[in-house]
Amino acid sequence: MPIPEYTEPGAAVRYHPPVGEPTTIVAALRWGDGLELLDQRALPQRERWVPIAGVAAAVRAIRTLTVRGAPAIGLTAAYALAAEARRDPGLARLRRVARRLATARPTAADLAHAVAAVMAAVETAPAPERFDAALAAARRLHAADAAACLAIGRHGAALFPGQPVALLTHCNAGALATGGIGTALGIVRALHAEGRLARLYACEARPVLQGARLTAWEALRDGIPVTLLADSAAASLLASGAVGGVVVGADRIAADGAVANKVGTYALALAAARHRVPFVVAAPTTTFDLACPSGREIPIEQRGGDEVRRVRRVAMAPAGVDVYNPAFDVTPPELVTAIVSQRGVARPVTAATVRGIA
Repeated sequence: MPIPEYTEPGAAVRYHPPVGEPTTIVAALRWGDGLELLDQRALPQRERWVPIAGVAAAVRAIRTLTVRGAPAIGLTAAYALAAEARRDPGLARLRRVARRLATARPTAADLAHAVAAVMAAVETAPAPERFDAALAAARRLHAADAAACLAIGRHGAALFPGQPVALLTHCNAGALATGGIGTALGIVRALHAEGRLARLYACEARPVLQGARLTAWEALRDGIPVTLLADSAAASLLASGAVGGVVVGADRIAADGAVANKVGTYALALAAARHRVPFVVAAPTTTFDLACPSGREIPIEQRGGDEVRRVRRVAMAPAGVDVYNPAFDVTPPELVTAIVSQRGVARPVTAATVRGIA
């Protein structure tokens, strides 16, 4: 599988796909002479790139959803550590800021993995070489994620053989959430490149509207036929027979195959099971947490109430009303038709099959 080509340190990451391979013009982050993030809070109205000077800025960006999606969060952390190593290569300080960065959001497994990978490179490098070592490690992670997305797209597309198929997705698991073409949207892009995607249906993904603001924007940018729907309309769409499969990403996958993903995924899985629509989860191996035995042990981030009380700055509920706002929910393995990683497909989803692709 080809991987992205990198220029010398300090240049932007670019991928040159073979003719006919799925690709995208969308990117969540870039490194020129430093890390920049596409501010996902401003989309779709405005494309604004935000410079990230180091770990403090990266933590703020991760917590405020300037960047989101488990792989993209991990890459942000990796490049932010490189920026810190350029500013001050002292090991004690880098270890301290790395610990802070690794806990910026509790549910996504990729974050801690990326921090550990960069710090492993830093720990073995002499002080004058720690920036170069950290940046090289971040670039390797970026290349690996881009290649993983392509492989996931290939494996996932093969699950839907034959005639063009319409797929339903939830939240955003595309280029804005990864270092490549996306995980769930990698499958969508692979089918589209093969001429076998009839249509993408995107749930709005309340309360932050990642589906409405981000997935719909990505699809339109890449010429993918897309229809947006309210989350509450998904069950009736599945009942109609118009959808041939559901594809979603993941923020953490436990050893038993339980999947933590954007809140609303569990309800979608229940509806898909009721109407016998395949429910497919797509994620790179960095999202698997085999040390977590089941979904019960996955930590679920609770976010502020104003995300539900307001849409942007417009109040939608009485001020001060209590709010239950988990960022994620957990779908049990028995509701998942298949899990796809760059290593292959787990089907049926069991602890043994999950180990085989993690």
